[in-house]
Amino acid sequence: MTADGSEIAAATRLHVFSGGFLTQRRVRRILQLAGWTPTLGRPGPDDTVGVWGHSPAARRGRAVAERTGARILTIEDTFLRSVHPGRVANEPPLGLTLDTRGAFFDARQPSDLEHLLATHPLDDTALLDRARGGIARMRQRHLSKYTGFDPALPVPAPGYALVIDQTRGDASVTLGGGGQAMFDEMLAVAQIENPGARILIRTHPETRAGRRPGHYGPMHEDARTTLHGDAVSPWALLEGAVAVYTVSSQLGFEAILAGHRPRVFGQPFYGGWGLTQDEAPLPRRTRRLTRAQLFAATMLLYPVWYDPCLNRLCAFETALNQLDAATRPWREDRYGYVASGMRLWKRPALRGMFGGHGPMRFADPPATASRRAARAGRPLMVWASRDGDDHAARSVVRVEDGFLRSRGLGADLVPPLSLVADRQGIYYDPTRRSDLEDLIAESVTLPETELRRAERLIARLVTADLSKYNLAGTDLPCLPAGRRILVPGQVEDDASIRLGCGEIRTNAALLARCRRDAPDAVLLYKPHPDVEAGLRSGALPAAKADAVLRTVSPTAAIGAADEVWTMTSLLGFEAMLRGKPVTCLGTPFYAGWGLTRDLGAVPARRTARPSLAQLVHATLIGYPRYRDPLTRLPCPVEVVVDRLAEGTALPGAPALRVLSKLQGLFASQSRLWR
Repeated sequence: MTADGSEIAAATRLHVFSGGFLTQRRVRRILQLAGWTPTLGRPGPDDTVGVWGHSPAARRGRAVAERTGARILTIEDTFLRSVHPGRVANEPPLGLTLDTRGAFFDARQPSDLEHLLATHPLDDTALLDRARGGIARMRQRHLSKYTGFDPALPVPAPGYALVIDQTRGDASVTLGGGGQAMFDEMLAVAQIENPGARILIRTHPETRAGRRPGHYGPMHEDARTTLHGDAVSPWALLEGAVAVYTVSSQLGFEAILAGHRPRVFGQPFYGGWGLTQDEAPLPRRTRRLTRAQLFAATMLLYPVWYDPCLNRLCAFETALNQLDAATRPWREDRYGYVASGMRLWKRPALRGMFGGHGPMRFADPPATASRRAARAGRPLMVWASRDGDDHAARSVVRVEDGFLRSRGLGADLVPPLSLVADRQGIYYDPTRRSDLEDLIAESVTLPETELRRAERLIARLVTADLSKYNLAGTDLPCLPAGRRILVPGQVEDDASIRLGCGEIRTNAALLARCRRDAPDAVLLYKPHPDVEAGLRSGALPAAKADAVLRTVSPTAAIGAADEVWTMTSLLGFEAMLRGKPVTCLGTPFYAGWGLTRDLGAVPARRTARPSLAQLVHATLIGYPRYRDPLTRLPCPVEVVVDRLAEGTALPGAPALRVLSKLQGLFASQSRLWR
């Protein structure tokens, strides 16, 4: 299947002479989906030989193709690859470039990419809008070819000329006639053209990792020229640069996207189109392009992108979302955690979500865990509802279930597909700022493409009839006519009630207030599923409502109502997605932003006025972590929505129930902090 969902053509044999095409499963799978079947054997004149760029291993394949008259397909990594370079961490690529004419980095002959840049109209409004959105998203999320850097790390003060180093032997350098002399000349030009300014030499990630040497070293430093190898964001570096110099690095391409006109000494794919100052221009490149056109051809049309969770080819935007989802755990978790107050059955899910890049140690009681975290210099991770404020650790991360959790209740030990980790507070506690509050406030500046993504997400959730727990329900009973108000019951000792409610803090009080303020309305009461299952407190002996929707699904109950009145229930947020007016008597995370009628106290700091799509982006895209239950990979929200809609989310294992009961017994004897 292609990126637009169409069926792929019949597979064509691809003769390969490098074992990697057969042993690297991701590469082999992408080739198969793109219509190629890697195979061994001697090709004929009508066959195709696959080679990996101009690597040493490609020489044999090229020699065979020359002897037999076979065509050549040059295969390379895409321009957004992985968190770390493949040579550093052996991570598989997120896509491939498959070129029938040459190689995008080899300027000696036109490649498929150059052909696109030279001949494609690149005038479709939708295509160029996608390109502008892709540029904005990469910049906003600090995404590059390799994303194993920390955007929070400081960069040098602005005002420097940025000189970009590359690894020795890089094909894009050698095939353009470059070498040490060209890099020496580039540095000299940068120093001459920027008198008095600082010169910052950007070290390549593989050089920083000690895998491959670069062209610059300590001998090139002087009073105003310094090497810079810190793992900072390239976008932040480019923002502070007054000029950019490169031979053929992809960072030169990103410099164009960041608004620069870099000085180019080699002949990279992005040179010669009117967006660079070229020291060695190619006479055949005469067209003048915009940044959006360059991006559209390079990122949207040329590569073959792959979705590792759904195991299919995909559009650039899907691959970008997947790279973002894979990058976030490394950036946030690489130092590890000391976790406390975590039930035994929850620990596998916590390790899977937060323990992939750094150690996760579980310790109790909380005082012991806090001291261990402080000694190790790691954040202390606590389950938010069991958090205390007396911590020796310098950094505390509070964890809770996400808003698209599972098919089944957490109280029934069904593992979550999403979790939230908050470094300031937690979303249901309005008494202090949370990461979600900040995301909602910042959402008003989101790129247009991200708003369209949120709108598509809303439509998918509504169409697929999804909610937090996605429990099966019975049909709606015959309901009285009139103005129907849905009143969701809650667990009365829940932290969101304790922290987010004032005078109205019980289900009975909520119903009484609704009856008082809307005496002619039909009140539909929906008990909380944990309460109905007898697992939590909050049951009403006799609900003072006109109908009690015990076994009706939350989404069906919302559909039957004209509006929703709630204390802090997530059902209010789910009603907003379905276009229902919501009245809040407490202070849930979605109150106070101008989208609800608020009868409870609202923090004065909630001054932003986001749209529903902006609120949804912050709440369901930006805030939670998601993990695909089938591949066990970090994933974007869209994958979890697909799994929930298809019913492929994994249920809780019976063994977890035994584990939880055993911990309960031990807790009663040892006072284990829960």
